[in-house]
Amino acid sequence: MRRFHLIAILLLGGLLPAFAQEDLGARVLAAGTAKEFPGAAILTIHDRTAVKVMDSGLSYVEHDVLTKALTAEGARRLQSQTFGYDPQSAWVELRLAQVIDRQGRVRAIPLDSVVDYPAPARAIYWGAREKMVSFGRLREGDAVRVVTFQKGFTYALLAPGDEDDKYIPPMKGHFYDIVPFYADHPVLVKSYQVSLPPGKTLQSEFYHGEARHWVHREGERTVHGWEKTGISPLVPEPGMVDLSDVAPKLLLSTSPDWQAKSRWFYQVNEDYGSFAADDDIRAKVAEITAGCRSDLDKISRLTHWVAEEIRCSGISMGEGEGFTLHRGTMTFVDRCGVCKDKAGMLITMLRAAGFESYPAMTMAGSRIDRIPADQFNHCVTIVKVGGKYTLLDPTWVPGVRELWSSAEQQQEYLMGLPEGADLLSTPLSPAADHFFRYRVQGRLDARGNWRGEITLDAEGQLDSTLRRVFTRKPKEAWNDTLADLWRRIHPAVEIERSTMSDPGDLDRPMHLAATLTIPGWARLGDKHCYLTPVTARLPLLEGVGIPALSTSPATRKYPFRTRSSQSLDIEETLLLPAGLTLAAPLPLKEVTGSGADFRGRVEVIGNRLRVSAKLACKKRIYPATDWENVRSGLLEIRKIADAVLVFDRGAK
Repeated sequence: MRRFHLIAILLLGGLLPAFAQEDLGARVLAAGTAKEFPGAAILTIHDRTAVKVMDSGLSYVEHDVLTKALTAEGARRLQSQTFGYDPQSAWVELRLAQVIDRQGRVRAIPLDSVVDYPAPARAIYWGAREKMVSFGRLREGDAVRVVTFQKGFTYALLAPGDEDDKYIPPMKGHFYDIVPFYADHPVLVKSYQVSLPPGKTLQSEFYHGEARHWVHREGERTVHGWEKTGISPLVPEPGMVDLSDVAPKLLLSTSPDWQAKSRWFYQVNEDYGSFAADDDIRAKVAEITAGCRSDLDKISRLTHWVAEEIRCSGISMGEGEGFTLHRGTMTFVDRCGVCKDKAGMLITMLRAAGFESYPAMTMAGSRIDRIPADQFNHCVTIVKVGGKYTLLDPTWVPGVRELWSSAEQQQEYLMGLPEGADLLSTPLSPAADHFFRYRVQGRLDARGNWRGEITLDAEGQLDSTLRRVFTRKPKEAWNDTLADLWRRIHPAVEIERSTMSDPGDLDRPMHLAATLTIPGWARLGDKHCYLTPVTARLPLLEGVGIPALSTSPATRKYPFRTRSSQSLDIEETLLLPAGLTLAAPLPLKEVTGSGADFRGRVEVIGNRLRVSAKLACKKRIYPATDWENVRSGLLEIRKIADAVLVFDRGAK
C-alpha cells in the first residue's frame, strides 16, 4: 500500500518569485562552498513550494528548487533528476530546467530532452512512471534549477470522471499535505505556502522546530506561509526512530477531525462493495472453519489462510490503487495483492463467517500525529470479538503465531467505522510473550572437552525470527541449516543428536534440541584453565534487544526502537573436573527501569558452574531517556557474552 499523503507539485504563474538570470548567477556564486559546509556534497540554495487549492480539493503546486554542487561527488549526484508519478491520479511536468555554472552563467536545458518511462518496480506493478531530466556533465561549483508542475496525488479512486476528476483527492473537497523541512544536506531557505478558497478552514502544526509563519489575504482567498532558513542535516543515530518522528515537518489538513476521515473510509469501501462474498468464498470459509470450537479459532484460521494463501504482489488492476479496497471476489481469484487486498480479503471472509469486520489504516515505521493529514502507508483488519474490536494483520503474520504482529505495537491506527473513530494506538505487548529461552547442561572433562545438551524454545516475535531461519530456505536444507546454527557455537562442534519442531506448524512454538561435543572447549595451562561459558556463544542471541546487542552510542538524543518488546532467558550448568577453583568472580549488576530489566549470576557451587541471566526489553519504541537503562541491561548481558573465566587448576 502506498503512502497516502499528497505530493502535488503544480506550476501556476505568479505563485513563486521569479529570479532574473543575472540575479540567479549571483545567488549561486554567493551561496558558499565546501569550506563553509564541510562534509556536504550539495547545497540547496532555495526550495520553494506554492499550492493553490480549489473548492473540489484539487490542488495545483509550483515547486522551484535551486541546488549547488559543493564537491565532485555532488556534481555527479546532480547530473540527472527524476520525478515519479502515477498516471491514474497525478500529472507531473517539467516547466524549467537550468544549469548555472561556476562563473554564474545560465544555460537552459531543452525540455524536449526530458524522458518519460515506466518506473522500476519490484513486487508492486501499478503502472507508475518517472520523468527524468539530464543536465550533462557538471563540475564542483555548478548549480541546477528545476521548476516542476504537478497536480494529483499518489493513489487513485475507482470511478472514472471528467479530465481533472482523477486528480481530486478521494476525500473530495479536502486538502492535506505532509511537508518535510529536513534534508540529508544543508538548505539555505525552504518555504511553503498554500492558498485556500473561501470556506476552507486549515488545521496545521509545525513539529520538532520552528518556522516563520504568516497568513495573508489575497482577494477572497487566504494564503498561509511557512519559511525556515539555515536547515542542517540531522545526524542519525543507530536504531533511531524514523526521521519524520524527530525532524522538522509541517502537517496541514482541511479535514475537521479523524472521526470524519474514519466515516469516509468506511463509506467509500461500502459504496464500492469491497467486501461482498460469492458462493466460492462462502464455500472456502466453511471449509476453513470446519471443526472450529470457538470464534477465536475461526478468526485465527481465516487470518492465517489469508496470510499464507494471498501472496504479496501488487499487479496493475486499472483504476483503484488507493483507499478503496479491491473487491474480495477479485483478490480470491487472483490470490495476490498488497496489504489492502489482503486486509479486504480477510474482511470479506470474516463477514461471510458471520463476524462484524472493517478495515483500518496505520503507518508502519513512523508516528501518526494529531493533525488529520493522510499519514498512512498500511492497511489492516479489525473484527469485533466479545463486544470489542481486535486488530488483525494478514500481511505481517505469515509464519508468525500471532494474529496481530507485535512488531506493530505502539503504532497509531484509524478504524473505518460507520459511527466514526478517533486515532488510537496499539498497546505494548509484554516482553515475556516474545522470548528466547536457552537451557544448557554440560560436562567438562580433564582435557578441556565439553559435552552436553542444549535446548532452545522461542515464542512470539522471536519464535518467528527463529522460524524464518528455516522457512526462507527449501525444506531439504533445514537439517543443514540446523547444523549450521549449532556450529555458530564453535566450528569444531560435533553433533551427536539434533532435533527441532516443524517450522511450518504454527500451532506449536519453535523448539530446538541437540547433544553436542566440543573438543578443546577449555584452554588448559600449567596453572590455569580458561573457560568461556557455552551460554556466551549461543546462536541467535543477536535477535534480542538492540540489533547485535549494540551498546553504542553511549548517549542518545533521539528515541530508538527494536523489532518488538522481547526477552532472553538463559541457564547453564556445567559439571567441572576435580581441582578447579574460580580465580575471579564475574560480578553482574541488577538493572531495573522503564525500558529494561536484567538479573544475572555467574557462580561456582561445589564442582558446578552455574550461569543464569534474564534480560527483558520492555518496548518497541523507547524515548531517549530510556537509553541509559536499556544500555545498562545490554552491558550486563555483554559481560557474559565476552566472559573468559579463569580457574586455578590446583596441584597437578
